Amino acid sequence: MARSLNKAMIIGNLGRDPEMRYTPSGKPVTTSSVGTTRSWSSAEGDKHTETEWFNVVCWGALAEICKQHLSKGRQVYIEGRLQTRRWEDTEGIKHASIEIVANEMMILDERRESSERSSEPYTDSQMDEDEYPF
Repeated sequence: MARSLNKAMIIGNLGRDPEMRYTPSGKPVTTSSVGTTRSWSSAEGDKHTETEWFNVVCWGALAEICKQHLSKGRQVYIEGRLQTRRWEDTEGIKHASIEIVANEMMILDERRESSERSSEPYTDSQMDEDEYPF
């Protein structure tokens, strides 16, 4: 059997607060977006920046942790796998979206309320995404 690898690692800032939902069987899932920004200078010396936005999905205990500890603007490290989600809308138009299904999250910035910094990653080895309600 040939080997394969599907792994994504990003560091960026949350673009919105995590939204938590539950599958019909009661499994928690959060969705959010994380923006990563790169900067460069052109040959003429002009400075440029570009932000790439990633949809991030967390399941189970990791979803609950993200909902509890994350908010818009927080800097995070996300590790997981890429997944393409496909659906057809009510008008029959097909859509596709690539997202990161996270299995590890680490908060990198310090909270304003306390000077507590999380150096340990939050992980969820019990992710079960057999149902995806949206």
